[in-house]
Amino acid sequence: MRKLTFEEIASQVERLCIEANTVIGDDVTGALKSACAQEASPLGRSILEKIIENNDIAARETVPICQDTGMTVVFVDWGQEVLFEGGEIKEAIHEGVRRGYDKGYLRKSVVQDPLERVNTGDNTPAVIHFDLVPGDKVRILVAPKGFGSENMSALKMFKPSEGIEAVKKLVVETVDKAGSNPCPPIVVGVGIGGTMEKAALLAKRALMRHLGSSNSQPHLAALEKELLEKVNALGIGPQGLGGSTTALAVHVETYPTHIAGLPTAVNINCHVTRHAEVEL
Repeated sequence: MRKLTFEEIASQVERLCIEANTVIGDDVTGALKSACAQEASPLGRSILEKIIENNDIAARETVPICQDTGMTVVFVDWGQEVLFEGGEIKEAIHEGVRRGYDKGYLRKSVVQDPLERVNTGDNTPAVIHFDLVPGDKVRILVAPKGFGSENMSALKMFKPSEGIEAVKKLVVETVDKAGSNPCPPIVVGVGIGGTMEKAALLAKRALMRHLGSSNSQPHLAALEKELLEKVNALGIGPQGLGGSTTALAVHVETYPTHIAGLPTAVNINCHVTRHAEVEL
């Protein structure tokens, strides 16, 4: 059985917090450049060019891509043959976030109590999702989530009789209502099925997919394509100033659900779609 220590986890999370906030993935860069080449609005193209330039500067200077460095969301796929030593796994992750936000000069945006609103001072605690998986590997994905986009999310408990058209309407209306608030062009994650909380988690996980990848199920891939076309037809455009690029991608994930339900969640990410991962 493999062993991982408190320090190994904390140091990796520290690194990933800084990387996710300063360097965006090649998939996002490629999508932005492709959108820039196809954008119909001159102003929209100019904005996309500035976004690409901003991202280049952030990576080169190791400075945050955005002033909102987010609440840290961490997905952990923990191999069942891996033993953890030296403390609690959650505390190791929190310690990594604490170090990363301090060392990286990242804005600390977390308040201890949602009503009393006192800042914790170190961007902890993180929101952590664990999944126990086969094998002796551990995969950690850090995804800082800004709230300009998070606040624009939605969840609806549809009746099955309302069907796919209700799902489509929710996605398009959520994006339309969001307008410029989530800093478009956005990425849209859609979770369908399970229970209320499972649908929301599916939508969040959908945002972590390689940008522009299609669902392996043909009917869901077709739904993603249709929704992307509908969203971009809204004309919100880059930064909400008009154009043909409102979203870079729509990703849909599903899970089995109850015969009486059709839970649907929509989670929105800004154009940065920050995340970084490591396999140990």
